[in-house]
Amino acid sequence: MHIKVGYELIFDCPQPTPMLLMLNIHFSRAGDLAMPDHLVTAPSIPVTTYRDSFGNWCSRIVAPAGLTRISTTAVVRDSGIPDLVVPDAQQHKVEDLPEEALLFLLPSRYCETELLSGVAANLFNNTPPGWARVQAICDFVHNHISFDYQLARNTRTAWEAYNEGVGVCRDYAHLAITLCRCMNIPARYCTGYLGDIGMPPPYGTMDFAGWFEAYLGGQWYTFDARNNIPRIGRVLIARGRDAVDVAISTTFGPNTLRGFTVWTDEIAWTG
Repeated sequence: MHIKVGYELIFDCPQPTPMLLMLNIHFSRAGDLAMPDHLVTAPSIPVTTYRDSFGNWCSRIVAPAGLTRISTTAVVRDSGIPDLVVPDAQQHKVEDLPEEALLFLLPSRYCETELLSGVAANLFNNTPPGWARVQAICDFVHNHISFDYQLARNTRTAWEAYNEGVGVCRDYAHLAITLCRCMNIPARYCTGYLGDIGMPPPYGTMDFAGWFEAYLGGQWYTFDARNNIPRIGRVLIARGRDAVDVAISTTFGPNTLRGFTVWTDEIAWTG
C-alpha cells in the first residue's frame, strides 16, 4: 500500500528567529519513500541538516520576520501489516541488557521514575514479566487517562498525567514509558504519522502521533497506550528519551504558530 503524508506549519515571528526542526521521516524508512519528504519553506530560506545523537534527521533555519510556511508532501510504501504482537517476547535482566538500551531505563524530563516507582510496583509486581507486563501497563494507562485535546499542556509530565487523569497521545506515552522503566523495561518515545487506515469512522483531526517502543526479547517493539490496539500505517519520524528529544520545532525567540495541518492518507500510486 502507499500512504501520502505531509504537513504545513505557519509561524509568525516578530524578528528573525533560529529554529530546530525535526520533521523528516526516520532514516529507517528511507527505502520506503516513493516520493521523498523534502522540506519546503516560503519564503525560500537556507536549510541545513544534521543527525542528532539518537539518529534523527534534523533541520536548522532562521525564520525571517513575518510569516514563514514550512511544508512537505511525501509518499511512503507500507506493508499494510498491523503492529507486531509477540506475546512470548521476554523481559531481560538489567545486567543482560545491551549498553545502548540502558539510557532508556533512566528518568528524563517528562518521565519521573523516582515519583512513580512505588505506583508501578503496586500495580505490576504481580504481572508476568515480558510482553504481558508491558501490555498490562498499556491497559492501565489507556483506561486511566481520558483523551482531551482541550486540556493538552506541553509541560505535563508522566507524574502529572497520572494524577490528573487527562491528556493527549504524548501523555499516554510518557506515563507508559515511565511505568515500564520503573519495572526495569527499557522504553523510548516515538513520534510520527499515524492515520486512520483500517479504522471505522468518525475520524478526529489529524496531528502528529506519539507512541513508544519497549525492549523485549532482544529487540524494540511498538506499543501504543492511547489506541491500545495494533494499527496500520505507522510512519516513524523520530525517537528519544521523551518528547523533549523529538520536538517537531524548537524556536529560539518569540513566535506564534498561525497554522498547523497534518495529513496521512492511503492512496493509489502509479509513480
